[in-house]
Amino acid sequence: MQRRKAIRLLLGTAALPLLPREVFALFRQAHGDLPASPALKTLNAHQDATVTTIAEWIIPQTETPGAKAVRVNEFIDLILSEWFEDEDRTKFLAGLTSVDTQSHDLYGKDFVDCSTVQQKQLLTAMDEALTEARQSEKHASRRRRHVMPADTSFFYAMKQLTLVGYFTSEDGAKQALHYEVIPSQHIQCAPLQEAEEVSK
Repeated sequence: MQRRKAIRLLLGTAALPLLPREVFALFRQAHGDLPASPALKTLNAHQDATVTTIAEWIIPQTETPGAKAVRVNEFIDLILSEWFEDEDRTKFLAGLTSVDTQSHDLYGKDFVDCSTVQQKQLLTAMDEALTEARQSEKHASRRRRHVMPADTSFFYAMKQLTLVGYFTSEDGAKQALHYEVIPSQHIQCAPLQEAEEVSK
């Protein structure tokens, strides 16, 4: 399977477990292409810090390694550099810029400089907007193509890349896929049973 087809499948599926096994195999191979020490190819230092922070919110460190510990940010940089089409890479980077734009509008500073409370508020709002956009997309007329707003399509790509980057890493693969990552109310990496109890 070609890398670009794997990316299309990743960004077009509703749930990671629905992906073909060969897609997961390709992404597992990508981890082997990571250099021994960090060497970013696409992301600059600030963009990398933003990606790292968002990814860690999606899969935080608990009793198990979080996204940062398994180098998800470096995985995303590699995928952007070697797997993404130029247009898609540009859109993703524009989405990162949009995160800071929204953060400045709300809090007067970059996302990475915000408090954890402010970061959580912004990501929760983005996640809710993504949910609404995908529901609209689902119910859109088949005769009319529905396109998600740039900021929501970015956040969807960010979530998918974080999840696949984590669960195809050596440490992430050891974790059973029975966690609901960023469920409703933004409960971080909460077991399904716990999330259901909080939602009641």
